[in-house]
Amino acid sequence: MTAVKPGREETVSPRFAPGTFAPAPGRGSLVRMLRTHARVETALTLRHGEQILLTLLIPLALLIGLSLLDLLPSGELGPVEAVDWVTPRILALAVMSSAFTGQAIALGFDRRYGVLKRLSATALPRWLLVAGRLLAALVVVAIQAVVLGVVAALLGWSPSPAGLLAGVVFLVFGTFAFGALGVLLGGSLRAEAVLALANVVWFVLLLAGGILLVPAAMPGALGDVVGLLPSGALAEGLRAALLDGRFSWGPVAVLAAWAAAAGALAARTTRLN
Repeated sequence: MTAVKPGREETVSPRFAPGTFAPAPGRGSLVRMLRTHARVETALTLRHGEQILLTLLIPLALLIGLSLLDLLPSGELGPVEAVDWVTPRILALAVMSSAFTGQAIALGFDRRYGVLKRLSATALPRWLLVAGRLLAALVVVAIQAVVLGVVAALLGWSPSPAGLLAGVVFLVFGTFAFGALGVLLGGSLRAEAVLALANVVWFVLLLAGGILLVPAAMPGALGDVVGLLPSGALAEGLRAALLDGRFSWGPVAVLAAWAAAAGALAARTTRLN
C-alpha cells in the first residue's frame, strides 16, 4: 500500500506490511459493537436484584394471585377464565416495567455515575448506545414473555393460536414505545427525580392506565383517553390478539405514534452527563 504526500510526486511505502500485527488496531464492525453492547446491557439488567423484582417477580406474583384468587369482579370476566383474562395484561405490565421504568432508572444512574460520558468517548456512535439499550430491552422482554407464558400455561392459560404472532408484534411495538419513553425520561432528568417519577408513573398506569382496569369500564371520555395511552393500547392489543385471536390496527398505530414522538424528542433532549 502506498501513499502520496501533498505537493510531492514521490510515493511513501508503509514501514510494515498490512497484516503484520494482530489484532489490527481500528474500530470494529457496527454489528459486532451493537451485539456486544446489547449483551452487556442485558447481563447488567438480569444481574440487578431490583430490576428482577420490578420486571419479573412483581408480574409473576400478580399473575398467580389474580389467576388463583377470586379478586377480579365477575362483570369484567364474563365467560372467560381468570388466567386467560389476566395473562395479556400481565404481559403488558412486564413490558412497561422493563422497557420504561427499569430503562429510565438505569439510564438516569448511568448518567449520574458518568458511564454514558465515558462510553461516548469510545468508538460507539451515539445512536448505537440507544440501539443497544433497545435491543437489550427486547431480549429481556422475550425472557419475560417465556417465563410468564410457561407459568400461565401451568395455571391453565390457553391463548388463541391465531393470535400468537399478533401478540409478538404488540410486544415489539410496546417495547419500542415504552423504551423510547424510558430514554426520554432517564436522559433528561436527575437520577433521583427519575427514580421517583418512573415509579409513580408505573403505579398510576398499573391502576388507571388500562393495565388492570379495562378502558371500556371507565366513566365517560376517560376510557377513550386511557385507550390512547401506551399502557392501554398495549393491554387492549394483547387482549384482542391472545384472547380473541384478532389483530387490532388501532392499538398498533397508538404505540407507533408514541414510539416515534418519544424517540424524536429523546434524540433532542437526552444528555450524556
